[in-house]
Amino acid sequence: MSISLYDASVASYLQIVPAVSAVMGKAADHFTAQGTDLDQLLETRLHPDMLPLRFQLLSVAHHSIDVIDAIRGGVFGPGTYDATLSFAGVQQRLETARADLAALNADEVNKLSGKQMAFVMGQLNLPFTAENFVLSFSLPNLYFHAATAYDILREQGLPLGKQDFLGKLRIIRQSKG
Repeated sequence: MSISLYDASVASYLQIVPAVSAVMGKAADHFTAQGTDLDQLLETRLHPDMLPLRFQLLSVAHHSIDVIDAIRGGVFGPGTYDATLSFAGVQQRLETARADLAALNADEVNKLSGKQMAFVMGQLNLPFTAENFVLSFSLPNLYFHAATAYDILREQGLPLGKQDFLGKLRIIRQSKG
């Protein structure tokens, strides 16, 4: 069995991005009921030398839909980080990423297979093929930032389980009959 670029990238992004969005919805309900300022919650960090929840969540969007745009254009770099974006604004960015991913055509994405691209940050320029970028850079970063956001919210008392992180699994659907 071979796996397509679409399956490796977009299908994986569409598992995690909606899961993170759902966690954000649970966080909004839970922390609002507790009287927590949701915008202040975005400043929470696991450790002083780590970036805050807002960055982790924006990075989930960046390491998903922005990757497809970067493959098309040939260059991926650090995302733009708006430190003033509200909780609702972060939720909207995740929802926009989800909707944009859902609108992608598998054939269009698969035509990008083998395309050369680079990760560029300052003087650093790392060349990749689209597949190697997705598998060795994009997905590990996506999972890291999603898990870190999950961990921050869990540490703050949001009741979450593993299924909240995993999202919708791509299981074989049994036919009825």
